[in-house]
Amino acid sequence: MRKLSRPFRQSRSLPLRAIQAWLIPGIGVKRWLLALVLGTLLVGLGLSAFFLDLYRATPDSAVLAVLTLRFLSLPSPVGVALLLLSGGVTITLSLWQLTGSVLAPFRKAGHPVGEVVADHRRRGKGPQITAIGGGTGLATLLRGMKERTGNLTAVVTVADDGGSSGKLRRSLGIPPPGDLRNCLAALSDDESLLTRLFQYRFAEGDGLNGHSFGNLFVSALAGVTGNFEEGLLEAGNVLAIRGRVMPSTLREVRLVAELEDRKGQSIKRVEGETQIQQVAGAVRRVNLDPEDVPAYPGAVQAILNSDMVVVGPGSLFTSVLPNLLIPEISAAIRATPGLRVYVCNVATQPGETDGFSAKDHLDALEDHMGFQPFDVVVLNSAWKATLPEGVAWVREPFPDHARRIHVADLANEALPGHHAPQKLAAALMSLLGPGRLAFRH
Repeated sequence: MRKLSRPFRQSRSLPLRAIQAWLIPGIGVKRWLLALVLGTLLVGLGLSAFFLDLYRATPDSAVLAVLTLRFLSLPSPVGVALLLLSGGVTITLSLWQLTGSVLAPFRKAGHPVGEVVADHRRRGKGPQITAIGGGTGLATLLRGMKERTGNLTAVVTVADDGGSSGKLRRSLGIPPPGDLRNCLAALSDDESLLTRLFQYRFAEGDGLNGHSFGNLFVSALAGVTGNFEEGLLEAGNVLAIRGRVMPSTLREVRLVAELEDRKGQSIKRVEGETQIQQVAGAVRRVNLDPEDVPAYPGAVQAILNSDMVVVGPGSLFTSVLPNLLIPEISAAIRATPGLRVYVCNVATQPGETDGFSAKDHLDALEDHMGFQPFDVVVLNSAWKATLPEGVAWVREPFPDHARRIHVADLANEALPGHHAPQKLAAALMSLLGPGRLAFRH
């Protein structure tokens, strides 16, 4: 007989190994499986006795009497009821305990099993949503949306060149992990601890000073797996994120801006996201260097397959536009059958959008992309809180050439000038109501 190859013999043994795993002592499964079998037998005996007794009471031929085993001494109606009741209780208890044992590694303390399963199923059936941006704005959006759908994709800018991300980008030749790290932490299932851990910055230490632990973690995984793409995927698996996080491109890009003075005259060309935010002058236009970089294929596919594509919130020129300047990303937004939504910032950003209205934000996007890309513009309507010096609320005039304006209270009372995650998520989900197709056609 021909000797089987090792891979084939191993694959044939996998089902047996999977069965043996359930027989390991102490996992709290075997006893309840036996109880489930016992309960099924009790219910089966009770039903058999009930139907046999029903047939025996039927005045019919002698053949029917033989078939129903008239000669058997069947339990009384009370005995039948006890068999059914005890069997039903045993099955219910067994299933409850089995479910708890299987889901124990994935369940948070204090959350009932039924709640965990129902929440998982609800989010799994949620709409396909792709969010595009970077910085704290995108993380805020993801933090609210992860509770409403598990089919969430974050497409993140890689134009950052400052701080810890910039150092790792220059020394390791990888895309800057900072904004990606923020999104991973925001989508994590245990954000309270992981956010503090991922955002922790070393204040001292030779070579560590200024670095974020999350940036080092993502970079280390990229080294272990052999490439940044795989490392980012594994980071998401380690953190058990609710969704996917991917860069808009894997190529190295630099952000270049034209700044102008108060008279509207172009005064200088500035390279690098950090310099754009630090050099005085209003941003008139930004470009990528090089301009024609390929998009990350997964990002394009996610946009084309989305029920809704959300752009923003976030720094208009340094977080949002760097993604949209990638030709394939822009083309995918134009071609997607999903609802295209722009979330306008609730407040201006010093050095980037000083004095900008809602219309100014949308005009800048359309000017850079070369077409009117959005079906709905989401705007904040609550302007009560006092903002930090140099920051103003984004108010009227609202865009008059958008398909639809959706205005709601989106302000974060605890953090003035920012969106409230749950308010923003509720506003976006309301756009996917029964009449959403009217927004596109």
